[in-house]
Amino acid sequence: MYLTTSEPIAFIPTTDAAAARNFYETALGLNFVSDDNFALVFRIGSSQTMLRVARVQSNFTPMPFTIFGWEVDDIHATIADLKTRGVEFLQYDYFKQDEAGVWTAPGGAQVAWFQDPDGNTLSLSNHPA
Repeated sequence: MYLTTSEPIAFIPTTDAAAARNFYETALGLNFVSDDNFALVFRIGSSQTMLRVARVQSNFTPMPFTIFGWEVDDIHATIADLKTRGVEFLQYDYFKQDEAGVWTAPGGAQVAWFQDPDGNTLSLSNHPA
């Protein structure tokens, strides 16, 4: 049995469930489903993939790379909308990004990064067909 037809479940760590819920539900506009005392459960995307923002120990250190991202149709419009909700986009010294924080890869893909309240790096991207 292969997993190619099974729905994925994504996990993002948090040390502060209240701040995480506010960020993911209010700032990002995700559909909150429940809190099972292990994780905050959200449903995202057209297939309603489960995203579990899981409680971790307070000594958690976020990874220095993107751990989760969204493919969007219009990256600049999405950034503008998220900025009105208080989301701040990152600027890196080693990427040439535009004023909105979008880096265009040599193949044409566009990527922008931001962080959640725990310092997890998340991204928006748009990939040419």
